[in-house]
Amino acid sequence: MPNYRRARNTGASWFFTVNLEQRRLQLLTEQIDLLKSCIRHVHQKRPFLINAWVVLPDHMHCIWTLPAGDCDFAGRWRDIKKAFSRAIPVGEYRTPSRELRRERGIWQRHYWEHLIRDASDYQHHFDYVHRNPLKHGWVNRVQDWPYSTFHRYVAAGIYTADWCGDSNSQIDGDS
Repeated sequence: MPNYRRARNTGASWFFTVNLEQRRLQLLTEQIDLLKSCIRHVHQKRPFLINAWVVLPDHMHCIWTLPAGDCDFAGRWRDIKKAFSRAIPVGEYRTPSRELRRERGIWQRHYWEHLIRDASDYQHHFDYVHRNPLKHGWVNRVQDWPYSTFHRYVAAGIYTADWCGDSNSQIDGDS
């Protein structure tokens, strides 16, 4: 098994992208209540701050801040993915290698993690999370996507409801 090199910054903020194995499925939004329940369960057992989150049909992006002295985001992701997978009936396609290892074929094995370096990096990723449904064409306005912390930040006055315009507008960095 590979030994991945990860930064071990305790109490840091991290950006993540987590994908379904079969990107054409819409399992995450079809099973949104189950996904939220799995996240809530892990969050209660092993707290972390959810700074931003968006769930799309086949992937999700989020920013977490871990508690001081804690750098185990990998264990939290393992627990979330495992709980979700165990609650979904078996029936997905599995590669021979996954069958050999008795693994489910729901999640991609790996995910993208990025250590947030500074306030500018945080703001860039924070905005990226929230505009992602618009970027992928799921909605014409960011405010129309229900599975996002965007709504929390509109209520708090961080964003305006019409932030980022609509799908006819140019999105910075996404040309």
